[in-house]
Amino acid sequence: MVLIFRALLFILIAIAFYWCFRFFLNPQRKLAQALEEKRTLIMDDKSSVHRNILIAYKGVLFEGEKYMGTTPDAFQIIKIHIWPRDHQRLVGLEKKDFEELKQIVQGRYPFAEITWKSPIKEFLQDRLP
Repeated sequence: MVLIFRALLFILIAIAFYWCFRFFLNPQRKLAQALEEKRTLIMDDKSSVHRNILIAYKGVLFEGEKYMGTTPDAFQIIKIHIWPRDHQRLVGLEKKDFEELKQIVQGRYPFAEITWKSPIKEFLQDRLP
């Protein structure tokens, strides 16, 4: 009886450690925490063109779609379209913030042309007289 109890206790402790390990390494939890703390975090699988980039920047979640093409040397990501998941969280962001975000993405993908989808596209094209 004592051996069964010890075995069950050991299994329970092992499951608890496994759950804690999975919880703290969960990328969605890291993304949610970065959004709450208004930190910059990029979640990207560079080996897969089909997976979109998720970027947490100043409390706003952006998503980027990658397109592969050719460069003089190799196949690379040549275009990235970026848009916010929630337009209402864009309040307070300035043009320099989008330029900084563009520099961050181009640091990871130097051959990529970064384009913005609406409403950021119109905001960046808007010129004051």
